[in-house]
Amino acid sequence: MHFRRSSSTAWLLICATLANCQIKAEVFGEKEQFVSPQPIGALQERAKEGDARAQWMLGNAYLGGKGVPQDYAMAARWYASASAQNVAEAQTVLGYLYEHGKGVKKDYHEAFRYYQAAAQQGGMVAQNNLAAMYEDGRGTSRNPAEALHWYLASSQAGDPVAQCNLAAMYFVGLGRHPNHEQSARWFRAAAEQGVVEAQNALVWMYSQGDGVPKDYSEAVSWARRAAEAGYPQAQENLAYMFEQGKGVALDYVAAYAWYSAAAAGGRHQSAERMKILARVMLPEQLRLANSRALAWAAKHGEVATSGEHSLHSMSVLSKQ
Repeated sequence: MHFRRSSSTAWLLICATLANCQIKAEVFGEKEQFVSPQPIGALQERAKEGDARAQWMLGNAYLGGKGVPQDYAMAARWYASASAQNVAEAQTVLGYLYEHGKGVKKDYHEAFRYYQAAAQQGGMVAQNNLAAMYEDGRGTSRNPAEALHWYLASSQAGDPVAQCNLAAMYFVGLGRHPNHEQSARWFRAAAEQGVVEAQNALVWMYSQGDGVPKDYSEAVSWARRAAEAGYPQAQENLAYMFEQGKGVALDYVAAYAWYSAAAAGGRHQSAERMKILARVMLPEQLRLANSRALAWAAKHGEVATSGEHSLHSMSVLSKQ
């Protein structure tokens, strides 16, 4: 998805990845799973005695290396024990381990089975992941209608990843005709929960008046939120808004600084725009823009800067 190219100025790509939020499958962070505050020995005894919640928590401990060495195979073993007792959280993570081949042999059919079991119990993460498998035809036959059903169930439960994926399905019309108004609704829901891909999708939709009224100021607002969160595509889009004065006062210094951040994040077009801007900016503007870029780098890492025509990168030690 991209802006149309103008004969006078090249519109930069608004890479909203509307057809796929790039985050279809999710699982709780491997270092963030809940682990009982009880001593690990007591937890192991309870798990061996058949306590389902203890088995789930012991799986979490092995998954994250909390109180025991990290061991995916042991995590899978205890998740399997808890799953046999219908612990939905364990079924979800075990499905993820089978999907990605961690601690077990990769097996999409097993992943689908465990996701389905957890989804039917109302697990919103499992519902999202089950939908993704239906959408892609992994572990089951491809079924856009079932994918839409489970994305919707997870979205209504409040899962932001599912909301983003549901919005993408509505946009491209998988399983039904495209519905850009519904797409915008669910992108906004995900965006308000901090999903940068969804925030960047709204940049496109508001700038084009697609599914929402055209509103460059709103596009800038969402681009800024995603850009400040460190999303390179949004940084590039925000830079372009500053360069063109779309929804914000024209500001080459701000444009250059945001292009610099995007270029450091791998956006090659931003590096090219920096070269072009450097030819028309005053030396004092370049110095100020580079100063802002370096201030950004001090918080977020690498940054690309430029002299009048040359382009080089500077690595900064501090990273968040």
